[in-house]
Amino acid sequence: MKLKAFLRLVRYPNLIFIAVTQFLFYCCIVAPSIHPDIFYPDELILLGLIVLSSVFIAAGGYIINDYFDLNIDQVNKPGRIVVEKVIPRRWAILLHWLFSAAGIVIGFYVSYVTKNWWIGFSNIVCVLLLWVYSTTFKKKILSGNIIISLLTAWVVLIIFFFIDHLSSNSLEAWQISTPLNEEAHRRIMRLAFLYGGFAFVISIIREVIKDMEDMEGDARFGCRTMPIVWGVPVAKVFTGVWLMALTGALVAIQIYAVYLGWWWSVLYCVTLIILPLLWITRKLYAATVAADFGYLSGAVKFVMLTGILSMIFFKLYH
Repeated sequence: MKLKAFLRLVRYPNLIFIAVTQFLFYCCIVAPSIHPDIFYPDELILLGLIVLSSVFIAAGGYIINDYFDLNIDQVNKPGRIVVEKVIPRRWAILLHWLFSAAGIVIGFYVSYVTKNWWIGFSNIVCVLLLWVYSTTFKKKILSGNIIISLLTAWVVLIIFFFIDHLSSNSLEAWQISTPLNEEAHRRIMRLAFLYGGFAFVISIIREVIKDMEDMEGDARFGCRTMPIVWGVPVAKVFTGVWLMALTGALVAIQIYAVYLGWWWSVLYCVTLIILPLLWITRKLYAATVAADFGYLSGAVKFVMLTGILSMIFFKLYH
């Protein structure tokens, strides 16, 4: 019972999603670009440590969010409460600090090995952002949404910065791949920001939809989210604009993919990303109750998954 509650507390499906995203970006985009025919176990070990640190920090963030949201969740999600109901609050805060500290320590170990201090210090920033999000910015209009969206994008971008800043010392000591040539660097950077941008936009769409779903509890405890301050119609328009902008950008990318002859990629993206986004846009304006917005939030999460899985095509067509 407690194990099941703990897994629900740390949102284990989301943690798996983070790990899959980072491994996919490395295996489908990074490795084929810099050493397609060579396997570097030491590089993969360091990547695994980065993934582990990301998962630990995210788990700590989910715990602290539920810790401070206890009263709101009693209204919005009474059947899914774990803190206090199953796991005492003092244990929840301890688990938060244990996971966060472990993530930071692992990050600095990778920084020490690779001489890339971006990783260690960025992990500290992520922990601090998750704390201030849970205590302050979650209750403020848009600022909390932007923080979560930036952190979602960072899940992809941190892998780029890990590879981009490997020093000659780390290469020699760990027998890691040769430094990036200019063409590989541009390709990896372009795709990192492409997927990071996708993650940011799809996340901000989902965050605002979740705000519409959680209006009752948020309003009762003084939160000033977009649907509460500006109203649901404005929040719908805001979300709809982002949905159409994302859909338009994806259509443009598919036109380029057609030019490259990536037909299976185009079929996948149109069927499992673009059409679902159009469906979500249509259903958004008909949504009225919390259950409607909860269903749409799940649909957006599905599109986030299919979007990230599209990295596989860069491996297939490399």
